[in-house]
This record gives sequence, C-alpha cells and structure tokens, in this order.
Amino acid sequence: MSKLLQRIIVVAGPTASGKSDFGVELALKLHGEIISADSRQVYRELDIGTGKITDEEKKGIPHYMLDICDINESFSVSEFTVKALPIIEDIISRGKAPIVCGGTGQYIDAIMYENTPPKVAPNKMLREKLEKLSTEELFAELVKKDRRRAEKIDKHNRVRLIRALEIIHTLGKVPENNILAPRFEVEFYLMNPTKEALEERVHKRLLKRFDMGMIQEMESLIAQGYDLGVLAQKGIEYKYMAKYLEGKLNYDELVAALKIATWQYAKRQRTWNKKYMSFAKMIEVRE
Repeated sequence: MSKLLQRIIVVAGPTASGKSDFGVELALKLHGEIISADSRQVYRELDIGTGKITDEEKKGIPHYMLDICDINESFSVSEFTVKALPIIEDIISRGKAPIVCGGTGQYIDAIMYENTPPKVAPNKMLREKLEKLSTEELFAELVKKDRRRAEKIDKHNRVRLIRALEIIHTLGKVPENNILAPRFEVEFYLMNPTKEALEERVHKRLLKRFDMGMIQEMESLIAQGYDLGVLAQKGIEYKYMAKYLEGKLNYDELVAALKIATWQYAKRQRTWNKKYMSFAKMIEVRE
C-alpha cells in the first residue's frame, strides 16, 4: 500500500486545551493507538510538570513516544521522526488507527510531511559548550550566524536554538525548507478553545499540578542527583521551579510567573496552529 494512501489521525492544540482526553476518546471509538507528539514528555520522570497522561487517563489505550529518554539526554525532531514512523507503520499493519496527539508543532509536521530536518548527527562536545550559554546568548549567537533562521525560531526554546546552532556548525546554515510532500492521508482535529476558556483552563491546570506535587517532583529529581540547571531547561514549569528552589521567587511569585509564561506559550502555539485551520476539524473547547 502506498504511504500516501495510509491514513493517520492528528490531534493538536495549545497547552491545556484537552488534547490528551480527546485523543483517548477517539482511540476508544476508532480502535486507535496514540503516538505522543510532545517534546518534553519523551523524558522519563518528568511527569507532573509536563502534564504527562496517567495510566488511569489512558483508559487502556496504548501510548507511544513517552518516557523514552533520560533527562540528561538531548532529543531532536529528526530522532522523533526516526522512532515514531515505524510505530505508526506497525499500528497500521495491525489494522488499528494511529493517532498522533500533542502540542509540539515541529513533531506533528515531521510526521505529516516528507521534508524532515537536516540529518546532522548530534555533536556532544558542541552541545556541552552551548548548554553553558543562557537562552538569550544562544539566540544572539543564532542571529549572528543565521539571521533568517533566527527570525523564524522560538527564541525561548533552548532545545531548538541549540539544534539550529549544531546544524549551522556542520552545514554553515540551516537549510531552507523545500516543498512539503505529505506522507499520509491525514484526518486533523484542532482543539479550538476561546481565549477566555483557554486562559481559565491554563490557570486551573497549573493549580492542579501544584496540588499533585509538582514542586515535590522537582525536589525528588534533585535528590536523585539531577542537576538543577539541566532540569530548568526542560520546560517552563521546571525553569521557574528552579528559580523558586534557588530562593529567587517565593511561592506566590512562582505561581504568578508560571501563569504568565504558560499563557504566553499557549499563544505561541495558537499562532503556529493557524496554518492547520484550512483543513482541520475544529473542536470547540469550553471551560
């Protein structure tokens, strides 16, 4: 069977919009299995802070691409593609429906389209050097070396900044995207909360994570020997919790800062998702 005739389902949307629950409900109806497209949930032990789906919430549906990396490891879009595509093919071969579900747009695009990121092998020595720079310094370095790429990248995302600089180190620049060729026939669902509903959901989910023990999860990881600086690079929640544990923020300041940062992240996701609106089935989301 041609890949173009193979069918997958994609569920995307901003953080806190209900993607995981909707994906599970689809899987129950369509005999599906879920491939997570979340750049932080690939890491083992980062559970509460990343909003990783629980075993109870999975309702017996198989989930893939969760807990596949150690916290100290790096993980790129190209690595995601290499691991996820065989899983999708296996699900299809067993007569099940593959459901790609997540909020990392680069991961979703890498599955839907043939045009994958440059195949540049990880450079451990370079990454160790770049990890010592602040996010602002990484972005400034990218502006200096490839202004075109810098204009399009999320300047707050350390992982993508480091990967871009790694590619530039090998190729001289980040290659321009070519015409995208679809890999699959895609049925696309886009979670579509109103601005007001999403703000409320972001706030409620943040408070729930604190109640679940998000700070205690961070403290436990530090007690296991994980470096605070490395943890701070694994997402917004861990970045601000690191500041809290260092005494730079009190609890109320932590909650307020995280609420603002998470909402800003959700807005960036909404901007990215606009390109899907012409062909996606829009799913209304209420508070």
